[in-house]
Amino acid sequence: MDQAFRKIDIDIYDEDVLQESELYEADPRDPVEVLEDAKQRQAAVRSFLAKNDIPGALTIILDNAPYGPNVDDAKIITLQTLLTILNTTKSTEITGVIKGLSLDTQDTLMKYLYKGMAMPGWGDISGSVRLGWHEKLTEVAGVGCIVRTMTDRRTV
Repeated sequence: MDQAFRKIDIDIYDEDVLQESELYEADPRDPVEVLEDAKQRQAAVRSFLAKNDIPGALTIILDNAPYGPNVDDAKIITLQTLLTILNTTKSTEITGVIKGLSLDTQDTLMKYLYKGMAMPGWGDISGSVRLGWHEKLTEVAGVGCIVRTMTDRRTV
C-alpha cells in the first residue's frame, strides 16, 4: 500500500495559508549581533548579581529578548542566565522583585518559565524553583499573563 500521500505538503497549493513569517515581524538584527548582545547582557547580569540587584538583572536579561529563527544560541544563553538569576533569588524576595517589573517584562518572564519547565532536568535549577516563581508571578500579574504568553507567537 502506498503511503506517499501523507508526505505531501498541501499548504503549498493553498493561496490563503498563513506562513509563520507573516505572524510577527522577525528580529531585524543579524543572528551574530543577537548572540553578541546576549553574551554582553550575560556579563552585565553577573555584575548586577554581584551587587545583589535582582530586579536590575531581570530587567537586563528580559528586555529585548531574542526571538525568531536562527538565534538559538542566543536563546540558550539567555535562558541559562535567567535560570541563574532565578536560582540565586531568595524565595522571600520573589514577590517584591516581580512587582518591580513592567507588564511586558512579566510576560517575557512567564515565557522563559514555561520554556524552562519544558526542559526537565536541564540546567542547575530544580523544578520547584521554577514552580515557585510561576506561582508568585501568577499572583502578581494574574491569569492574563499566562494567556498573553500562550497566545504570543514570538517564542523565546
